[in-house]
Amino acid sequence: MIKMLTFAAALAAATALGGVAANAKTLVYCSEASPAGFDPSPWSGGNDFDASSRTIYSRLVEFEHGKTSIMPGLAESWTVSDDGLEYTFKLRPGVKFQTTDYFTPTRDLNADDVIFSFERQWKKDSPWYDYLPGTGWEYFTGMGFPDLLKEIVKVDDLTVKFVLNKPEVAFLPDLGMDFASIVSKEYADQLEKDGNLQQFTQKPIGTGPFQFVDYQVDAVIRYAAWDGYFGGRQKIDDLIFAITPDPAVRAQKLKAGECHIMSYPAPADIAGLQADDNLKVEEQEGLNIGYMAYNTTVAPFDKAEVRKALNMAVNKQAIIDAVYQGAGQVAVNPIPPTMWGYNKDVKDDAYDPEAAKKMLEEAGVKDLSMKIWAMPVSRPYNPNAQRVAEMIQADYAKVGVKADIVSYEWTEYRERGKQKDRDGAFQLGWTGDNGDPDNFFFLLGCDAIGQSNYAIWCNKEFEDLLQKGKATTDQAERTKIYEEAQVVVKREAPWLTIAHSKVFMPMSKKVEGFVMDPLGIHRFDGVDIAE
Repeated sequence: MIKMLTFAAALAAATALGGVAANAKTLVYCSEASPAGFDPSPWSGGNDFDASSRTIYSRLVEFEHGKTSIMPGLAESWTVSDDGLEYTFKLRPGVKFQTTDYFTPTRDLNADDVIFSFERQWKKDSPWYDYLPGTGWEYFTGMGFPDLLKEIVKVDDLTVKFVLNKPEVAFLPDLGMDFASIVSKEYADQLEKDGNLQQFTQKPIGTGPFQFVDYQVDAVIRYAAWDGYFGGRQKIDDLIFAITPDPAVRAQKLKAGECHIMSYPAPADIAGLQADDNLKVEEQEGLNIGYMAYNTTVAPFDKAEVRKALNMAVNKQAIIDAVYQGAGQVAVNPIPPTMWGYNKDVKDDAYDPEAAKKMLEEAGVKDLSMKIWAMPVSRPYNPNAQRVAEMIQADYAKVGVKADIVSYEWTEYRERGKQKDRDGAFQLGWTGDNGDPDNFFFLLGCDAIGQSNYAIWCNKEFEDLLQKGKATTDQAERTKIYEEAQVVVKREAPWLTIAHSKVFMPMSKKVEGFVMDPLGIHRFDGVDIAE
């Protein structure tokens, strides 16, 4: 049973965990799911990043608040060689790692930390490469970094150089992503010496605006403002994540003043939240895609015509109307229409049950039984995966396909979905990390199989376009490449593209300085609460 933490209980927990001064400012965020851990690099869930990389850690470059443009972070400057193969970063001097009751650093951030942060995801002979058995490095591997990187060189303590095997046009924004967070090598060395590597993801150490205090599993995470943060101490003294999976309960807590901000309201609750005089509800078009991935390696889903037939059996507009309730649009392509490179000429598979049934018969598919996987949590790209699954289940029944709906706890769900023998079609989605189309297309790339490619689809024509797009610097040329890639995806149908959603962010009117992020992350640096 999920524990529901009230505002009063959260404050009581904070007091018990070290005390909250009478005049301290405490912000409570009602989050939607428990994090898989507090290491920002092995996982890819937005809730994982909110709880780790965007609170505790920093990166060489950062995205500006509310934008997809990058700015200096731990690196105060950088240069790029004319051939695009060498990136040299000058680190900000005097950056402190957090001091806690379980670790006291003896030095400032230096090039060793940067190199370790990437090599632990890259070098298989590192004891850190597989310190979390059964968990890979989803982004690093899925985005092709093992083949991209040639070496990372320590020029001096405050200078580090990345040498690439080939040009990568999105390399700089990639370094602003969560998996590229910089961790403490000194802390890792201490844990390795103690034989306690698992503590790395349980009790984190970073250079970010907040430091980790305590985690009560499935209930509450507490953070405190980090006095030594290079960006300046935060106005909030204590930050609390009250983990609340049910969106209706999150809305109730917000209205009752038990939290100040909530994630991902149910579409049915938005009007009521907007009508509350104590609240404000910000909104923006989401840079996202909700999809269902077929396991293209398992019969009969290994046939494109079968996947196309199943796509034609689904009434996507009915899903938009019933589940998204005006806050979404039917997805045609794997990237949203607000992103550059979108191919508006691609035609969606028509909803046509009779044609779908005929296509299945012609493909020799009879009495098909399959699974539809439904996420256990609400996401920005899919507010109610269970309901979506039920509607698809009913649509499939009309063409003679029997579908059973399965679900698991959120972290287990994602891990099970990667299994190569996974049955059926897997609901998930994506919110862009860096504003580049490649950040969506890599989800269907060969390198991402076993990581973020839940269709387990490796298509040479698409892969060649993907790699060509990565290496091309001219945006007009890249647009043509990605337009062609979208044609391939629609023809081969590894996904049922379901929806692009609008994203809403309800919060107390006392909250100041919170900026909605097009990349779907929740950042609390720079946020304040009015007295």
